[in-house]
Amino acid sequence: MKHCLIVVNSFKKNAVLLGDEIKAFLSEHNVHSDIFSYNGSTALHDGVEASFDGYEFAVTLGGDGTVLFAGRNCAPIGIPVFAVNLGEFGFLAGIQVSEWRKKLSDYLNGLAFISERSLILAEVLRDGKTVFDGRGMNDMLISSHGSSKLINLEVAYNHALLGPFKTNGILVSTATGSTGYSAAAGGPIVDPSLDAMLLTPISSFSLSARPLVFGNEGELAITVMHSRVPVSLTADGQIEFPLKENDVIILGLSEYKAHLVGATQENFYAALQSKLNWSGGPRA
Repeated sequence: MKHCLIVVNSFKKNAVLLGDEIKAFLSEHNVHSDIFSYNGSTALHDGVEASFDGYEFAVTLGGDGTVLFAGRNCAPIGIPVFAVNLGEFGFLAGIQVSEWRKKLSDYLNGLAFISERSLILAEVLRDGKTVFDGRGMNDMLISSHGSSKLINLEVAYNHALLGPFKTNGILVSTATGSTGYSAAAGGPIVDPSLDAMLLTPISSFSLSARPLVFGNEGELAITVMHSRVPVSLTADGQIEFPLKENDVIILGLSEYKAHLVGATQENFYAALQSKLNWSGGPRA
């Protein structure tokens, strides 16, 4: 391995200094690296673009949001993400600051575990033409734009109508994204190694609306019905696209997968206990 892109979340304290340390470490191991400054706090409104072409792996210094940004971009070209956690949760960024030297050395020597994670592909059809397509490593959200108000959506899975939904939004997530917004909205926790797609209604105007889990070969079709407020599609909380009435959003698992260095099953369940206070004992 000769080329690496270091993605530094400039919003995180000490990320820039750590980026310089890692760059020097890689240079000592004959790996050329470039640093890309990523400001996650403005990603949704201003958009963030970076080219990962020509690199053999990426290092991210930030939280899970930084990993989502890199994972979406690295998946189509098949390069792994070495994610150092400078954030709060660390479900995706599973490498701690205190251990990055050993873990990076292990990776360069071919000794690191690499996890494969599914991505969701979304295509927006308007009058039969594609007006947007993109991927989400965590989730795709169809919701009222800028406010928590009811919208009307029609949802079908493999052409089978699941029914109309009057709701604040519909969240379609991967197993990886099950610990994110989906969990906060009442969705199930799913082992991230599974190729699953989750549908979680958000504040639905019906007591019968429940989360659903689908397999890896089907697709959802969500039609935007007449609503009193603007509706938008958001990928990973970082990419936003405005929708119009009668737009159809086709969602399924992407042919590409993200590759995360050091994101073991053990780390995932440890994070559930330490970050979400998950416990089966009497203090649950």
